[in-house]
Amino acid sequence: MNDDFTDLPDDIEALKTALIAALAEVAVAQAQRSSDLALIAYLKLEIAKLNRDRFGPRSERTARLLAQLELQLEELTASASADELAAEQAAAKTSRVNAFDRKHPARRAFPEHLPRERIIVPGPIRCACCGGARLAKLGEDVTETLEVIPRSWKVIQTVREKFTCRDCESISQPPAPFHVTPRGWAGPSLLAMILFEKFGQHQPLNRQAERYAREGVELSLSTLADQVGACTKVLMPLFGLLEAHVMAADRLHGRACPWAWPVGHHGSSAGRRQDRHCPRLGLCPR
Repeated sequence: MNDDFTDLPDDIEALKTALIAALAEVAVAQAQRSSDLALIAYLKLEIAKLNRDRFGPRSERTARLLAQLELQLEELTASASADELAAEQAAAKTSRVNAFDRKHPARRAFPEHLPRERIIVPGPIRCACCGGARLAKLGEDVTETLEVIPRSWKVIQTVREKFTCRDCESISQPPAPFHVTPRGWAGPSLLAMILFEKFGQHQPLNRQAERYAREGVELSLSTLADQVGACTKVLMPLFGLLEAHVMAADRLHGRACPWAWPVGHHGSSAGRRQDRHCPRLGLCPR
């Protein structure tokens, strides 16, 4: 960009061309700056992860710092992509400025276990150059696009027909379908999704209720909480088996903990009770 404003042309069209070129240069510079900031955030995140793998997680502050760096990288990468598209659009309006090409990280191949939907685009029946009809297949190019099927809701109606006996006038009917919770109305997949969102993804029930409402299914917070309480009661036998298996070990190693605390001598319950009620992670001594 020329900083000397004394040699500006007097022609309006020339001024418009110069202005378009200047705006394109500004857009390219902004895209370059956004790309550099995204790269810096990415390198900071990689350094933090390498330090954690090398020295170990020293405190919960390290985990919070990594989460903050990942959020910063997400925002800067999104801004860099938007600025790159803006620079391409601005550079397309003039021939005096080269388009900005940001270096993208190498994308991994899509997982092999995902189903492939093959869509074949019909080929030409005549040559686009001479119009001849004697065409022979030379090969093909495959472009893979990752797509997702939105979640869908459905209501399963289990119909139990009643029959009466003409001889004894008794009524016969198949038993009611099985539900995980007593007097339940939710299927096992829905219950598993609610529990995983709450305990696995740390999504409170009020946010789940809002998201389900946007999808057209009104579920109140108290209704979801009732299902969570019922499921925790139903899963208590499984929890007891897991607890017995874990506490049967001689030592327990906790995450982000430098100690391996003995459970108890010869499987005594005293040591297990002491560890389980410890305020730090439930596994480590004070």
